[in-house]
Amino acid sequence: MPAIPIHIRAITFFDGQNLYHCAREAFGFHYPNYDVTALSRYVCAANAWELKSVRFYTGYPSAQDGPFWHAFWQKKLLAIARQGAWKFSRPLRYRTKTFKLDNDVEIQREVGEEKGIDVRIALDLVRLARNDEYDVAVIFSQDQDLSEAVNEVREISIQQNRWIKVASAYPYRDGLKNGRGINGTQWIKLDRAAYEQCIDPVDYR
Repeated sequence: MPAIPIHIRAITFFDGQNLYHCAREAFGFHYPNYDVTALSRYVCAANAWELKSVRFYTGYPSAQDGPFWHAFWQKKLLAIARQGAWKFSRPLRYRTKTFKLDNDVEIQREVGEEKGIDVRIALDLVRLARNDEYDVAVIFSQDQDLSEAVNEVREISIQQNRWIKVASAYPYRDGLKNGRGINGTQWIKLDRAAYEQCIDPVDYR
């Protein structure tokens, strides 16, 4: 079995929308109030990992479809970049979905969906592992679609005879309907106290 490195290099990967929805479900926060650099430093310090870089990924509405949240994300993405994090973003795509109400009445709504965010995270996760850019990848997400990429990283570890860990970090409280991290990863559950230490002091709304 490969030896654990003396200095463990970590890269954090943020699925911005997934992290927001996790924090809303766990703690009731109603907008993306996290500080990605603070969260990265917190998790790495708690595990004695050396933070190498921060990578942030999100979809966001266009100025025409959602001017308020478009402006929010423009400001937040600029702040994230100024902190030195790498960022990837693209506009949401909208399609009509049908919802059934309790009285069996059906209504239709335009719903924004992310396209390509999880694919981009997966590609970068595998590429950076293959290039020996990290020893630990910390994914701030519970998206099980990323489990296939985690399996690929495990195969790279075997092929290169190199110790590599993938962790899934996410907001958590007792009683959550979904308390699982990404399959095949180390689960890092962030309680409310830990999360609140890492809230961005600036409200970009």
